[in-house]
Amino acid sequence: MDPQRSPLLEVKGNIELKRPRIKAPSRLPLSGSRLKRRPDQMEDGLEPEKKRTRGLGATTKITTSHTRVPSLTTVPQTQGQTTAQKVSKKIGPRCSTAIATGLKNQKPVPAVPVQKLGTSAVPPMAGGKKPSKRPAWDLKGQLCDLNAELKCCRERTQTLDQENQQLQDQLRDAQQQAKALGTERRTLEGHLAKVQAQAEQGQQELKNLRACVLELEERLSTQEGLVQELQKQQVELQEERRGLMSQLEEKERRLQTSEAALSSSRAEVASLWQETAAQSALLAEREERLHGLEMERRRLHNQLQELKGNIRVFCRVRPVLPGEPTPPPGLLLFPSGPGGPSDPPTRLSLSRSDERRATLSGAPAPATRHDFSFDRVFPPGSGQDEVFEEIAMLVQSALDGYPVCIFAYGQTGSGKTFTMEGGPGGDPQLEGLIPRALRHLFSVAQELSGQGWSYSFVASYVEIYNETVRDLLATGTRKGQGGECEIRRAGPGSEELTVTNARYVPVSCEKEVEALLHLARQNRAVARTAQNERSSRSHSVFQLQISGQHSSRGLQCGASLSLVDLAGSERLDPGLALGPGERERLRETQAINSSLSTLGLVIMALSNKESHVPYRNSKLTYLLQNSLGGSAKMLMFVNISPLEENISESLNSLRFASKVNQCVIGTAQANRK
Repeated sequence: MDPQRSPLLEVKGNIELKRPRIKAPSRLPLSGSRLKRRPDQMEDGLEPEKKRTRGLGATTKITTSHTRVPSLTTVPQTQGQTTAQKVSKKIGPRCSTAIATGLKNQKPVPAVPVQKLGTSAVPPMAGGKKPSKRPAWDLKGQLCDLNAELKCCRERTQTLDQENQQLQDQLRDAQQQAKALGTERRTLEGHLAKVQAQAEQGQQELKNLRACVLELEERLSTQEGLVQELQKQQVELQEERRGLMSQLEEKERRLQTSEAALSSSRAEVASLWQETAAQSALLAEREERLHGLEMERRRLHNQLQELKGNIRVFCRVRPVLPGEPTPPPGLLLFPSGPGGPSDPPTRLSLSRSDERRATLSGAPAPATRHDFSFDRVFPPGSGQDEVFEEIAMLVQSALDGYPVCIFAYGQTGSGKTFTMEGGPGGDPQLEGLIPRALRHLFSVAQELSGQGWSYSFVASYVEIYNETVRDLLATGTRKGQGGECEIRRAGPGSEELTVTNARYVPVSCEKEVEALLHLARQNRAVARTAQNERSSRSHSVFQLQISGQHSSRGLQCGASLSLVDLAGSERLDPGLALGPGERERLRETQAINSSLSTLGLVIMALSNKESHVPYRNSKLTYLLQNSLGGSAKMLMFVNISPLEENISESLNSLRFASKVNQCVIGTAQANRK
């Protein structure tokens, strides 16, 4: 720092450096007490410096530190407007308009000129000349200038406090006006709501009146048409009257003859009434007889099915598929029935040669022949229509109130799924038993509706995979979830079983059934095995709940039709796949063989009339409990492969089917009320 610089100039420089920049005026001015304290602090800060400078001389540096005094500017007229805008955002447009009007009517506060700090309050000298600058040694004069400047600041502070008080009063008035306007607004809003409700009611009445007017106009146009038509008829009748008047005399002459004929006609009408009453009685008698004949038909139909056996076994051999080796001749033989080739085949012969066995001469041992007899055998050339024709009467028993269960048994790739569901492509000739059975039931139910019967059908489709029940008709997020489905009683004391969280879909036509089958094919658990590229690894159970009612006679009947596609019955070793999923395939095969063994044990227990039937040993037998007992009709398809490489599995399937065919489970009973 320059040593020749005077101490007063240094003090002024420090004051100029600490002086704040002039900012835009705030919405609310600072309180007067805060402004008044700053010049006092500045004056108290200068006093010690003055005392110290008296003994130091002209070369002593004086460092004064006083509080910065904010420069005050004139309060603009727009400050009230800004405050009014703030209030208008809170109280609404209508109140803000009133406040703005009140602010406009107020007189603006006169502006107070601002004097810079450090300038003297002494008026300018005469002649327009500025007062001379005080010398550096005149500290007392400079202090007087600063005190005068402080006085001006205090006056300005007082003026701003007054303006602030006026603005606060205006704000309180504006808030009171806003409160009054808010109350008025709420009153007007309530009135507006009432007016709107009345307007809506008036519009509704106007709409109704317009509809009435349109209706009356239509009726008027109709009446006018009738009037015109009646006028035409009146003209025609007048012309006809003239002709009738001429015929009146002739008719009067014939009146006596007609009266005589009338007496005879009355006698004839009386006889006709008697004949009509007799015909009505005869019709009621024939309806009663028809109902009796229908009941007799159902009884005879059930008796015929019982004569065939309440548990029957059909054997079906699938044809050789393209790309498969041709089986050797004599591997499978189908001997004719007692009536010759015209009778349907009921026997099957299977020849098996063992290369490990040989005679002493070294020649191969002769083939071992195995003969089996079933209720019906379908050779490879049998079509789907021929197979269904044989079971159509059994399916119809479900409409009569008898539980029916049909399931397909056999190794993987033997044609079980093709028999039950049909082939791909939607070919009608390849349709399986499920779509054909439902089409037959819909047709027969339509015929019985003419006799007063009405039927309803509810379908469900589940699979049992590794002893876990899954819903094949599940959609959305529940798709593929099996843990939620459990087999439970329908109610306390009820014998009917149901699957919790499974979809039960009412069906009434073939298209609905086709959609359900398509969804089930997509959801069914399948896997690649060494036996078949797309092998069913789970039991699929399609159940149709049938309810029939004859309202005029108060009769009801109900039964279930279960169509089951069992999983592959191959033994453990041939059915395993190579790869990282070998343990999973092993667990699947064990679960499948366990459930199929339980099915055989249940059938044997029913045949032997045992007191305990192990239904609960498997989810499959527990679900089919009501379709396997003595009040049900059961049919098993044993499907076998014609290939020589599958001869061992075919023998196992045929032996199991022969044991089932020898079982008798008793007389079926209809579920009627």
